[in-house]
Amino acid sequence: GLFCRAVLKAQLVSPEFTGVYVALAAVVNSKIPEVGELLAARGVAQFRKAYRRNDKMLCIGSARLLAHLVNQGVVHEIVALQVLTLLLEKPTDDSVEVAIMFVKECGSALEETSPKGLHAIFERLRGILQEGDIDKRVQYMIEGLFVVRRNNFKDFPALPEELDLVEDEDKITHEISLDETLDIHPELDVFHFDDQYDENEAAYAEIRDEILGADGDDESGSGSDEHSGVSGSDGDDESDGAKKAEQPRAGQQDIEDMTEASLVGFRRTVYLTIMSSLSYEEGSHKLAKLMDGHRGKEKELGAMLLECCSQEKSYLKYYGLLGQRFCFMHRVYVEAFEEHFATYYATIHRYDTRKIRNFAKFFSTLLASDAMPMSVLELISLTEDETTSSSRIFLKVLFQDLAEIMGVTKLNERFHDPDLKPYLTGLFPMENPQNTRFAINYWTSIGLGALTEDMREYLKTAPKAPLVVKTSPSPKASSSSSALSSSSSSLSSDSSVLSPSDTEPARTEEEIERASPQPHRSTSDRAPPPRQSPPRIRGLPDERPPPRRASPGRGRGRGLVVPAWVKEQEEEIRLRKRSP
Repeated sequence: GLFCRAVLKAQLVSPEFTGVYVALAAVVNSKIPEVGELLAARGVAQFRKAYRRNDKMLCIGSARLLAHLVNQGVVHEIVALQVLTLLLEKPTDDSVEVAIMFVKECGSALEETSPKGLHAIFERLRGILQEGDIDKRVQYMIEGLFVVRRNNFKDFPALPEELDLVEDEDKITHEISLDETLDIHPELDVFHFDDQYDENEAAYAEIRDEILGADGDDESGSGSDEHSGVSGSDGDDESDGAKKAEQPRAGQQDIEDMTEASLVGFRRTVYLTIMSSLSYEEGSHKLAKLMDGHRGKEKELGAMLLECCSQEKSYLKYYGLLGQRFCFMHRVYVEAFEEHFATYYATIHRYDTRKIRNFAKFFSTLLASDAMPMSVLELISLTEDETTSSSRIFLKVLFQDLAEIMGVTKLNERFHDPDLKPYLTGLFPMENPQNTRFAINYWTSIGLGALTEDMREYLKTAPKAPLVVKTSPSPKASSSSSALSSSSSSLSSDSSVLSPSDTEPARTEEEIERASPQPHRSTSDRAPPPRQSPPRIRGLPDERPPPRRASPGRGRGRGLVVPAWVKEQEEEIRLRKRSP
């Protein structure tokens, strides 16, 4: 099951190597027929699923696999004729295109095994061409297929010499129909406990040696032993001399190179390899071969990747994919990049904005693909005191790129993961309302306010600190309040002494103001002198204008400051009017 799944996956990724994968499956089928039958059944099931879903690319890949299985003799040719009949029953542009590709791949084999069936298929194609219901491009493809048939499929051989690995008498052909119910055995894709593991492993070892040709290796090994035995004396002398040379001399001192010439050469080689690679697959393959001889320098490799990435004018995803490939390769590289993250975040203020952006996008590529765990974010404390302008730029680019790759919704779900939350307390502080407000403002300013829902809820329910205001009474206010209290007390005592018999006629406000003692006032608080009215002559009408009423917006309503003694006198007049 695992072998069939690997072959199907590799064939879909690299359709041009389908012949190679099927040749390998044919060799295995000659020794273990169950594997070939399972591969054919899964190929037919995959084709039917792709046809029902109208998935053109998957349909082309599955049809190519079935065609090569027919060429290798693993599957009977009836499957090929059924596939072509199904594709041409209700012709469309895509179905006819898939059928043309299928005929090119296995037409040579069908010409030998079932010429009448192939002739019927070409007659159907001729009828489709004459009807003219399909696109012009597909019509030209049909005409090109007729040319290929006229040349006896010379450019599309059924079985190239390099892939003809199984003898005709060893081939095992499985008869599978396109309409029958197939069991693809999905339970074989996982390992199960085997009670007879030793016996089955021994039987598998015999089949493996038979397929891989272990006998030939033994013969070559024995031949090499005989050859080495002829010149055994010379070889022994040379080996003895080499052993003596390798033995350290007594009292010899080890020399340590403090110039780090080997490290400089290693960094130069890594730099040239990175710059000369066309793709990250090529670069990772070359660097992996280089690291086989430089164990313990994984951290230097990560540092070189980051340095080369920072030198670019704009971020290239090539470097992030290189780092991702090495993190998936071994845990040692993950630990190395975690150390680099801590180092660069602590010293991020030393770099300019261009390098900060490249660093942030490099690490966001690793975090988004889980090549580096998000637990490294525990180093970040998003407060006003713990961050600088450079670190805020770094975090802004980092999380904006993460949101662009993963999506804000998925990123929010990831941050709410219970296993990850203990490492994110610094990013979302909730121990101090001031730090919480700063974090909310920061996340909102970079366009990720959707991540701050928990902090906003915390601010709503957080206890508020009591506000203590200390005020010192001014001498002027204290004197005015004491004068007001004394005047009110004296006024109350006077009103209690008065009786109805001692009452006097009511006096006007001007008489009361002139009779009452005036408190000491400054020049600014002194009221203007009263206006003197002209004397009135008896017998003449009073020509003085009537007193004007205070209109809204005049007098005190316009913001004039009323002295305290005026308020006291008004209060005294009001109380005298109320007394009997």
